[in-house]
Amino acid sequence: MGETHFGFETVAEEEKANRVAGVFTSVASKYDVMNDLMSVGLHRLWKRFAVGVSGVREGQRVLDVAGGSADLSRLFLKKVGLSGQVVLTDINNAMLRVGRDRLLDEGRSTPTAQCDAEHLPFPDNYFDCVSNAFGLRNVTHKDAALREMYRVLKPGGRAIVLEFSKVAKPLEAIYDAYSFKLLPKIGELVANDADSYRYLAESIRMHPGQEELKQMMEDAGLEKVEYFNLTGGVVAVHRGYKL
Repeated sequence: MGETHFGFETVAEEEKANRVAGVFTSVASKYDVMNDLMSVGLHRLWKRFAVGVSGVREGQRVLDVAGGSADLSRLFLKKVGLSGQVVLTDINNAMLRVGRDRLLDEGRSTPTAQCDAEHLPFPDNYFDCVSNAFGLRNVTHKDAALREMYRVLKPGGRAIVLEFSKVAKPLEAIYDAYSFKLLPKIGELVANDADSYRYLAESIRMHPGQEELKQMMEDAGLEKVEYFNLTGGVVAVHRGYKL
């Protein structure tokens, strides 16, 4: 086993998965509240944009990888209609329960599966769209996760990655101050967990930038890869096709 990053810390690869699991188990119950506070509600617009550029239509199959609290799954369900299917997955049981229970509370039912993004338990060439929103940066082997997204896509299918990215230069100073000073304090006050939100801020800085992630998606086999910067590059939506 090699080494990888857990935020700014270097850890053994086998240790990262357990520590990431601890973070999301800790924050699961407050995850949605914190998302609204951290992004001033913008995360909802980012997710709507990602689903919009996915091109998903009625009757299609969608896999929501690292779907957690089911924000994307809810939007995809509206797109695919009764004749389509959305499968919600997450490696973290606590997060998956939040998403599943939210859907059930709204009178919706969709398949859910606890699984690793690096080893998806689905057949080749099965889904019309595979998404990963704010989950890829927590994966130990991002290249393996991207190859799995490619594998389970049908020819003509789309891979959508919504993730924090590299902000525009003029925003760097204020963004750093917010991320490393204000964000952990909000986490401590609302979720009683400053450390988890300090990790999330660090994990964003260690995640590949727009061009690097584009290249990684192309290396995984995806073609026509492009990205859309949102909110000054705070996040980016990458889209690639299996042709």
